[in-house]
Order: sequence, then C-alpha cells, then structure tokens
Amino acid sequence: MPTIELTTRDGERVTFAAEPTETLLDAAARANIFLPAVCREGGCGSCRVTRQTGEVEHGPYSKAALSDAERAAGEILLCRTQARSDLELKAPFDRAAIGFMPIPERNAAIAELSSAGSSAVRLVLRLADDPMWGRAAEFIPGQFVELALPGTLIRRAYSLANTPNWDGTLEFLIRLQPNGAFSSYFADRAKIGDMLVVRGPQGSFTVDEASQAPRWFVAGGTGLAPMLAILRQMAEFGDPRDCRLFFGVNREEELFAAEEIETLKTALPQLKVALCVWKPEPGWTGFSGTPTDALASALAGLGTLPDLYVCGPPALIEAAEAVALKAGIAHDRVFSEQFLRA
Repeated sequence: MPTIELTTRDGERVTFAAEPTETLLDAAARANIFLPAVCREGGCGSCRVTRQTGEVEHGPYSKAALSDAERAAGEILLCRTQARSDLELKAPFDRAAIGFMPIPERNAAIAELSSAGSSAVRLVLRLADDPMWGRAAEFIPGQFVELALPGTLIRRAYSLANTPNWDGTLEFLIRLQPNGAFSSYFADRAKIGDMLVVRGPQGSFTVDEASQAPRWFVAGGTGLAPMLAILRQMAEFGDPRDCRLFFGVNREEELFAAEEIETLKTALPQLKVALCVWKPEPGWTGFSGTPTDALASALAGLGTLPDLYVCGPPALIEAAEAVALKAGIAHDRVFSEQFLRA
C-alpha cells in the first residue's frame, strides 16, 4: 500500500497510507486526517497540492480547478487523484488547516439578515451552546463553513467575514444567484431565529504567517468576505506590514461594506483600497475597470513584490494569476479560492 507524506507550508509532515482504489482525500480521512477541500468533485481546486515525487493516476476534473500548465508543474487535486507509488506532496497551507477529528456540526440561529449592495446579503449567525464544542466560534480567518438549509440535506460553503470570537458570532456575505437554492431561501423565506446547521470550519485559504512580504488582496463581489476576516485580524494584532485591497464589482450599485472598509482603513493606516467598477455610470470617481486591471497598474515598476490573495469567480482568479506572474510574483506566492454557485 503506498505511503503518502504531505509537507505543509509551515514545514510540518503528515503521513498516511492509501489504497490504490481510493482518492488521496479519502485515504487521509480514513486515517482521521481531514485535509482542506470544498466540492470534492474536482471543480473548485481547494484541495490542490504539489506532487514532488511518485506516480499518480488522475480522475476527471475541471480545468478551472487544475489547468494543464498547473498539472504539468506537478500539481494535483487530492479529491481526484489515486496513488500508484509512494508520494511526497507539498501543501500550500499550514498544519493548522488540517483537522484530526471529524469536522464539527453545530446549530446556529439567524441573528441578522440585511442587503449588501443590490445582489448580495449580509448574514449573521449565533452558534448555539454545544455539549462538545461550547459556543465559541473558533476558526482561522480566510476559512469557510458549510451551511445546511432547514429540513434539507442541501449544503453550501460560505467564507467567514469576521474573526474568531467567544460569543459564537459568524458573519457572511452571500451573493444571491438566480434560482440558487440558498439564494432563494435568503431572499424570500429566511427570518430571524431560523436555525441552520453549520459544518466547519474548513478550508486552507489562510495567510502564510511565516512570510514577511506585503499582503495584497483581490476580491470580486462577495469574495470580499475572507479578505475582511484576514484584514480585521491584522487590525486586531496591530500588523504594520503594507497591505492593499482591490475590491471589484460589475456596477456601482453592487458595492457594499463601505463602513467596514472605512473602519479597517482607520485601524490599518497603511491599508490602501481600490474600489473598482467594471461598468461605471457617469460621475464614478473610483477605479473604472476590474480589480485585476487595478492590480496590474499597482504592480507596474514595484520594488518589493507582495503575497497575493485572490477570491472570486474563476475568471477573476485566472486573470489575477496571469497579472501576478507577469509582474514576477512566484506561482506559490499567489493564493486563491473561487466561488461555487449557491
């Protein structure tokens, strides 16, 4: 049976055995090692790692999750790969993103629900007291949880917008998708006090704490949520490093979180923010174009290159990665998480 050795971003090693008939993700779970993943169907790229040695067999997957160039560079999807020999893998996440017991499932009540621009909502949940987990909301900024609709088995993953806390508060920014199961619920039926099932925390879209590089964030729409969580924690910790936020929407009426961003600019005086509107109306005074257009302009002639964190639709991530690589940012210094339909 092949032995799999996974080295995390912070240098820790995790080892497990894999049957030839199971995916690496399933093999790890069988050993009570729960590696970061979202869709588990080869569609999102959240379980992507780099194969350094060994042979594998790939199952079907979307090229939006793993491009031909990335596969040629040795990257694989844990949810779609089987081992054909011993493997040495390198992960783009820290050991803290790995679970060693089943992912918690807890109940939470809707505490707040309000509009966020013309096409999204802001949702706040309060976790109920749990005999095993208590009430505290413990997670790493940048991570997500899965929510289950009342009375159904339908689950959707949403990034957290706030920071860890003792009172069980979970904040989300959720885009309303036409005919989306969750979108319809939040737009038409959800009410204060409704109970949801929360599964998590999960995910590896977290900052590299070992890096001293500036942190730049590129967000499309509700991809702003994990960026807010990370920036809010930087403010809580008094992090003095250079940081920039490029936040983009299609139309000006879709902008949201203005108050939260202004609060962050006060708490982080070094934070520079570019609000980007792709199709602005006359009179728009912010950046006209996409956040990747603004990113390209900011990177031109820059001396110290940043770590880049990108969250949004696949097209945004692909464009941001292309801009970053052209500017000289190494591939492994670009961290991304893409939307899944809700």
